Amino acid sequence: MSVIDKATAHFEEVLGQGLKGPIDVPEWGTKVYYKASTTMFEESKIIELTQANKTTEALVTTLIMRARDEEGKPLFTGADKHKLMRNVDPKVILKIVTEMGSDADDVDTALGN
Repeated sequence: MSVIDKATAHFEEVLGQGLKGPIDVPEWGTKVYYKASTTMFEESKIIELTQANKTTEALVTTLIMRARDEEGKPLFTGADKHKLMRNVDPKVILKIVTEMGSDADDVDTALGN
């Protein structure tokens, strides 16, 4: 098996873990599930925003990319970005994205990394 085959098989294993969560969000009266990982393409958008000192936008973009309902359907779309940036409590968004990030270490440990 080539290295690229091993690399893609590893990522398929990460994605195969299904949704993570839920994160209880009583402020919104819901639970947020989320994707175990994102692609390098998706990560590049977050990195670009962060390097441009647009940390808040990077957090909102992370939420849009990863947040799912119990069935795996996205909770938000790109069209929701404006409202999320201007009309939603930033503490709640930060809490959700922080919990999503804290799970990354658990994924690595489970995969033996």
